[in-house]
Amino acid sequence: DDELQTDGNRSGHFQNGESGLAPTNEDVIRIIAAQLAEIGDQFDKEIQARVVNDLVQHFRNENLSTEVITQHMSRVVRELTRSIPSDMEQEKAMLVLAMVLTKKILNTVPSLLHRVFNTTVNYMNQQLHNYIVEMVSAVTQ
Repeated sequence: DDELQTDGNRSGHFQNGESGLAPTNEDVIRIIAAQLAEIGDQFDKEIQARVVNDLVQHFRNENLSTEVITQHMSRVVRELTRSIPSDMEQEKAMLVLAMVLTKKILNTVPSLLHRVFNTTVNYMNQQLHNYIVEMVSAVTQ
């Protein structure tokens, strides 16, 4: 529930004068974020503008529910995952692709921030929740 800034730092909200995350958890999050950012930089070059523009059109369509847009995003991520080297875990590729697509959409149309962010979080909770929990557990061990 702790808010995360785009640079990976906590928002500054404190409970009883202490940070919401223990230092070890914060370190784990930073390690994972650095690894994902490195992979994301590689994927960023591979995603074509037409894919981003197609997603932007879906997000702009007020008649589409969040569920429909989440399903479309899931399809796009699965399609892009097919072009990823087979030596990478599929779930990791899906996670990074979702985040890179979100960044690219928001760089294209910043006014979609709220809708795109909520859809991405929804997608990650539906499709990748267990993987994210396992990834954090693996780093802490």
